[in-house]
Amino acid sequence: MSLTINIYYKGENGSARRFAEEMVSSGIVEEIRAKEGNQRYEYYFPMDDAETVLLIDQWRDQEALDAHHASDIMGRIMDLRNKYDLHMEVERFIPAEENAADERFIKK
Repeated sequence: MSLTINIYYKGENGSARRFAEEMVSSGIVEEIRAKEGNQRYEYYFPMDDAETVLLIDQWRDQEALDAHHASDIMGRIMDLRNKYDLHMEVERFIPAEENAADERFIKK
């Protein structure tokens, strides 16, 4: 079962976007994408909210996500998050195929 987590980084005066840019330029994003079990790690910028960055973070299973959270990369992410004074909102999703009752709402 894969896990998908949406993290909304919120800041002021463009700080969330600068955070995402530094995550990429510092090589942290590349390191995370190379980790065992990572399936997706992508930033998006909402058109109607210049002060928010959305991270879509997907992992093979809880074990892979737990290993990521226990790694030294998390400390580096927290340091950058503090540097840019960001606040987070987190959503966690399960794949639709694991909840067959919801399939009728998905149009293919």
